[in-house]
Amino acid sequence: MDAFQKVIITIMVLLSLFMLLPIVYIINHALKPYHELFVYPPNFIVREPTFQNFIELFLVAANSTVPMSRYLFNSAIITVAGVVGVTIVSAMCAYPISKLKFPGHKAMFSLILLTLMFAPEVMQIPRYLVVSHLGIMNTYWGHILPLLAMPVGVFLLKQFIDQLPNDLLEAARIDGASEYIIFLRIVIPVCMPAVATVAILTFQSAWGNVETSSLFMQDDNMKNFPFFLSTLTSNQANLVARQGAAAAAALIMFVPNLLIFLFLQGKVIATMAHSGIK
Repeated sequence: MDAFQKVIITIMVLLSLFMLLPIVYIINHALKPYHELFVYPPNFIVREPTFQNFIELFLVAANSTVPMSRYLFNSAIITVAGVVGVTIVSAMCAYPISKLKFPGHKAMFSLILLTLMFAPEVMQIPRYLVVSHLGIMNTYWGHILPLLAMPVGVFLLKQFIDQLPNDLLEAARIDGASEYIIFLRIVIPVCMPAVATVAILTFQSAWGNVETSSLFMQDDNMKNFPFFLSTLTSNQANLVARQGAAAAAALIMFVPNLLIFLFLQGKVIATMAHSGIK
């Protein structure tokens, strides 16, 4: 290993440590007692760690009309169903656009990419009207259905499926395999890195989604954990009350995202290496 490689490795290690700082901060912030939460200048590393913030969070949840476990259960159902649904819908949309070449497939893909230009705020009123007319407000479908249309997922999977050689698919057709068999046994296994990436993106979107609870759910029993987190410090007489509970809840929200990314991060790197390369 020459000197240049050592310098590059050292720089990369330093950058990696720098990227870890937000993770270290959010963990330390959740363990800070109140006198450290508001100290100035703020402490990056907690000096007197305590679990009092988590105790406060559970006390606040115990005094609420809806238990925190209900919010967590709703978030788990919505997230799992959203990840499965978005993955299936995106893959079933990307495969025919990429390989079946039906009339208008280029226009359809361009239209899907065009939706990436719209800000989420622009889509709130149309989504509300659609959900309202479908009659799925105050149901799990009201949470899940708006998540299913994910243009980024279609784009990633389509670009990945483009790498599959057509000869491989033609050989399967000659052997008598139907399009469903080709899709399930050839396309999906080969595209697992892209599928994992779409799953991560969907998980992050569904797990942290507040929009559906705020707009489509009037029944508190159908709202999710991010909505509960947003209400911890709202309508308070000062900016101090429940800040410890909010810090603990933020850590609870963050940990699942970290775990699923660590579990699937190798697949994400493989997807970014192949998507967009012909």
